[in-house]
Amino acid sequence: MGLSIPQHVAVIMDGNGRWAKSRQLPRIAGHQQGVLAVRECISAAISQKVKFLTLFGFSAENWKRPVGEIKELMGLLGFYLQHERQLLQEKDIQFRVIGQRDRLTPEIMEQVDILEDVTKNNKKLQLTLALSYGSRQEIVQAIQQIVEQRLQYPSITHPMIDEHMVSQFLWTSGIPDPDLIIRTSGEKRLSNFLLWQSAYAELIFLDVLWPDFSKDDFIKAIHTFQQRQRRYGMINEMES
Repeated sequence: MGLSIPQHVAVIMDGNGRWAKSRQLPRIAGHQQGVLAVRECISAAISQKVKFLTLFGFSAENWKRPVGEIKELMGLLGFYLQHERQLLQEKDIQFRVIGQRDRLTPEIMEQVDILEDVTKNNKKLQLTLALSYGSRQEIVQAIQQIVEQRLQYPSITHPMIDEHMVSQFLWTSGIPDPDLIIRTSGEKRLSNFLLWQSAYAELIFLDVLWPDFSKDDFIKAIHTFQQRQRRYGMINEMES
């Protein structure tokens, strides 16, 4: 029997550069086309009644890219944040950013803060954009905050550190763990994305480059997910 729709889908949007190179276009053209794929993905998530959608937009490691490309990416991001506000409101989408927010420019952070504030009461879909995000960095920061809390209040009896506590200190606090992670471009790795949260996620790797990603690709991934059995370490009744 098929599974229900995943509550949380996360997507590693990969292949913009290769898409542009295959067409002898500058890399920024791939990123621009990728924005259209983001809209396709959001539309598909809403149509399938997914409640949480997380998109890996810019990794902590991406800061190592050429300065010119980073500048172009940040410019495109700023344009998107400013011009998609009406669409997010019309579609009742709540917007959120996770990652090393302090590494983003003041101009980008201003747009992020505005968008998070004006969409905070929207209910249909929570769209989370991972910017300057790295899962190892996220876990390290969570541990640091737990330690700092205990050093700051040594007289308080602190509960034992467990999985639930760690999750509360992650940037994704308040967001359920992903049920499904999709990666485009044919690469088969997580690339430091939601390592803690993806412990029991189903992984689907698509050969399509991100700018070519369509609503149909999203729906097909959902159908593949529905054919899988999530055991969480337990034995299926059919096998016992």
